[in-house]
Amino acid sequence: MKKILLLLLFSIGNTVLFAQETTTTIIKSEGITLNSVFRGAIGMLILLLIAFVFSSNRKRINWKTVSVGLITQLILAVGILKGDKIGFSFELGGSMRRIDLSFIQKSFEAVGQVFVNILDYTRAGSEFLLGGMMNVNSYGFIFAFQVLPTIIFFSALTSVLFYLGIIQKIVKGLAIALTKMLQISGAESLSVAGNIFLGQTEAPLMIKAYLEKMTRSEILLVMVGGMATVAGGVLAA
Repeated sequence: MKKILLLLLFSIGNTVLFAQETTTTIIKSEGITLNSVFRGAIGMLILLLIAFVFSSNRKRINWKTVSVGLITQLILAVGILKGDKIGFSFELGGSMRRIDLSFIQKSFEAVGQVFVNILDYTRAGSEFLLGGMMNVNSYGFIFAFQVLPTIIFFSALTSVLFYLGIIQKIVKGLAIALTKMLQISGAESLSVAGNIFLGQTEAPLMIKAYLEKMTRSEILLVMVGGMATVAGGVLAA
C-alpha cells in the first residue's frame, strides 16, 4: 500500500510540474547540451529508483548488470551522436594514429540506409498501384494509402526473411551477445532481441516453451522489453 501511495504522489507531482510548464510555443532543438544530459540522467535515476522501490527482493538485484546496461547505452548514444568528434590519438611506428567512435555512427547509418531503401521500394510500389492517389498535395494524407502499404510490405518482408532463417540467425547472434554482456538467461535475451523484428506480441512466442518455467523477474524483463521497444514494421510506418 505504501508503494502505491508513493507512486501516486510521484505521478501527481510530475503532473503538476509539467502542467505549470505547458506552452504552445515550439522550442527549437538545442542539440546535446548540459541541460539535456542532466535531464536524461535524472530520468534514468528516477526509473532506477522506481524499480528499486517496487522490487520484491532488493538484496538480489544484480547491480553489475544494471551498470553494464547503462554504460553500454551511454556509449552507444555518444557514439551515434558525437562519434566522429570523440576519440584519442597515439603514436605507432613513428606516426600518429587516431581512434574514434565514428564506426558506431557509420554502422547505424548503414543499417538506417537499408530501412530507408526499403521504404523507398514501398513508396514506389504504392505509386505504381495507386497512381496519383499517393499525392499528398492533391488528396491529402490518407492513412490507408500512405501507412498501410508500408506495414504490409515490411510485414511480408519480415515473414520471408523468417522463412529463410535469416532473422533467426540475427536474433540468435544478438541474444548471445546480450547473454554474455548482461548475464541474463537465453530465453530473456532471445525475447528482447526478437522485439526488434517481431514486436511485443509475437516475440514472446519464440520462447513459448520457457514461459511457464520463467521466474517473475524474467517475465517482467520480457514485458518491459516489449513495452520499451518498437517493432520494425511499426517504426517503418
